[in-house]
Amino acid sequence: MSNVFKVEIINPEKYFLSKEDVTEVVIPAFEGDMGILKDHISIISFLRPGLLRIINAKSSEETYYVEDGIIEFKNNCLSVLTSNIFDIKKIDKNKVRDTLVKAEKEGQNPNISDQAKYLVNHKIEVLKSLTLN
Repeated sequence: MSNVFKVEIINPEKYFLSKEDVTEVVIPAFEGDMGILKDHISIISFLRPGLLRIINAKSSEETYYVEDGIIEFKNNCLSVLTSNIFDIKKIDKNKVRDTLVKAEKEGQNPNISDQAKYLVNHKIEVLKSLTLN
């Protein structure tokens, strides 16, 4: 019996990724990291900035940085809609640093809402970890 399901990732620029042989996806959901396996209950959730990990049937793993967006899992198909995504293996350190500086400035805004502050803090934490690697 097969344990695979389909993943589609879409961002405003293009249809980013489609895979049919995925066994697990770990998503940085708003509520915390969430693991998705085949036959998971149907769910819709919001993304928070973080690392999205995709593991295929051969146990190889791909990791992507994502920002805000929405995920939906239904009928063994995971759809990820995100405003920004990039492959960690093809990371541009300068782009990460620029994004980090912008996020830190955003986090220092005295009028920032609690929810926005929560998301910016996650974004800063992940971006700092990426610049250290």
